Amino acid sequence: MKFPLSQIKKSAYNEPFKFDDYVDVSELETMNNDIRKIQPVRVYGNCSEQGEQILCSFTIEGEMILPCARTLVDVPYSFKIKATEVFTTSSYYSEEEEDEIHPVNGDVLDLTPYIKENILLEIPFRVFSEEANPENAAPIKGRDWEYVLEEKKEKTIDPRFQKLASLLENKQKDK
Repeated sequence: MKFPLSQIKKSAYNEPFKFDDYVDVSELETMNNDIRKIQPVRVYGNCSEQGEQILCSFTIEGEMILPCARTLVDVPYSFKIKATEVFTTSSYYSEEEEDEIHPVNGDVLDLTPYIKENILLEIPFRVFSEEANPENAAPIKGRDWEYVLEEKKEKTIDPRFQKLASLLENKQKDK
């Protein structure tokens, strides 16, 4: 989501520059986070100019697919984020002075990195599926392993030790 500074300044002279559009943030799926899928998000808000600073207040709405903390099935998670970012066109600004004011490089204001940043900050620590026993849940049995609860644990002999058990039985018969 990019805006030419001339368009913002021209519109912001009388009233704030308003915008409403969809932004493709599918790049977040490839990053090292829990987002499995994310559709284009709706971003709407306005920009106003105050001297050499541009104040952008916007809302991000969308839905992402995250893994369930218990079963690892896909869980849709809707979000609505309200954000405010401050940009400066001043050439005397250095990034070391304040972290909250972002310099504008060139004649275009690009909101996309800040939209992605706000979405990443919104990812919850964990989500849970509404279903009690989902069909696509994490497997409870695999090749050479099985998930067993303590309550259900039975005294079974490991097939690898089956021959040893028969030797013990033979010794007990000999006595």
